[in-house]
Amino acid sequence: MHVSDDTRLCVEETLAHAREAMAAIAGYDQGEIDLLVKAVGWAIYDEPHARHLAEIAVEDTGLGNVQDKITKNQRKTLGTLADLLVAKTVGIIEEDPIAGIVKYGKPVGVVGTLTPSTNPAATPANQAMMAIKGGNAIVVSPSPTGLRTARQLETYIQDELEKVGAPRRLFQVLPGKVSFEKASVLMEQADLLLVTGDQVNVRRGYRSGTPCIGVGKGNVPVIVHHTADLKDAAEKIAKSKTFDNATSCSSENAVIVEAEVYDAFKEELQKAGAYLADKTECARLEATIFSEGAVNREVIGKPLDKLAALAGLNLPSTTRFIAVEQDTVGSDHPLSGEKLCLVLSLYRADDFEHAIRISNAILDYEGVGHSVGIHCSTPTYARRLARSSKVARVLMNQAHTFGNGGGFNNSLPFTLSMGCGTWAGNSISENLSYKNFINTTTLAMPIAERRVRADELFAEFTHAAEEKACA
Repeated sequence: MHVSDDTRLCVEETLAHAREAMAAIAGYDQGEIDLLVKAVGWAIYDEPHARHLAEIAVEDTGLGNVQDKITKNQRKTLGTLADLLVAKTVGIIEEDPIAGIVKYGKPVGVVGTLTPSTNPAATPANQAMMAIKGGNAIVVSPSPTGLRTARQLETYIQDELEKVGAPRRLFQVLPGKVSFEKASVLMEQADLLLVTGDQVNVRRGYRSGTPCIGVGKGNVPVIVHHTADLKDAAEKIAKSKTFDNATSCSSENAVIVEAEVYDAFKEELQKAGAYLADKTECARLEATIFSEGAVNREVIGKPLDKLAALAGLNLPSTTRFIAVEQDTVGSDHPLSGEKLCLVLSLYRADDFEHAIRISNAILDYEGVGHSVGIHCSTPTYARRLARSSKVARVLMNQAHTFGNGGGFNNSLPFTLSMGCGTWAGNSISENLSYKNFINTTTLAMPIAERRVRADELFAEFTHAAEEKACA
């Protein structure tokens, strides 16, 4: 791909400024680094900032809603900051005198990130906190519709960094208009690359030659076991599905209910705000949501009234989201895939094992590696699901949108970027965290020599050989 000299120079100058900013904080101790992290967090958490960023994001992208984006901007920041402030990332980060090991944390370099339109403020701010925690600088390539939000975030963060005496250019957004050419140069020349959102960009990131962390596609299936608290499950699913108009990749896309409680659960789901579409309405929704094998951008993250109007549906005023009953999975049945709108697929399973098979089929079609959930009375069933699923995360009795990327009621790291492992072609199978933004140097000192005997290590094989020889 041809890149003009002016474009290349623009990105190279931005990266040079980032390296200068990094050099200026190279001698910072952990306390000084943590103050910078707090400054970045405050830049988006401060209520007027959180609101203004949410308003711009919704106005420009047309995705989600202002109040939920405010909640996301603040909640993710608070949780991430709590995670980060207890971690060591600079100087000696680990020491084991008995093992003779000392580990030192060091920066990975300038982080380049491609961020999605669904979270044009929350994602870059979240990543910036983690990157700066490791003593790095970060350069953002936003989505075209998220550019104005990213620019405002840049101003807020740089102002807060300046207030604590840090270089403003620890956080930068690529100058000028968004272009794939600029993003490509950033991919080539950053020291570490993060790609969130568009799976085409994720693949390009991995081909760039720069160490890359990309994340997989969501399409979360959740099982409702016959032992579940049906009311609680329905309310959590409804709250999670409707948050920010279902823009989250962690939002439930399919619920698989055991036959024993299927009808009872449908009743609870309706009480929680679901409208159960009939077969004709399901067909209309499928035609509206999907266009030429992809999700129609006109429905992504849109309010329910707009989705209903596009599909020609007349919904009760109490409706919060639409449930579509399905019995098949795959490309010929696109409602089994990720929808990124206020539509939830509903499956009936004969029993728990059948539910797991349906869940795995959904993931194999779309979303492998990401996550699954289960509502049940005991961890026994959650453990069986975890053993049987090719995913990085399994949530039990939780609202996925609020727990998958870290929750105050679970111990997953707070993040907006979730690795999906080699199942989805990703380099990590965990929530992105500060650990992904530091290199470690390990000092190994001499210890008492360990006793290692071949006859003990190979006991099974040497005994077999002796028995054979005697025979």
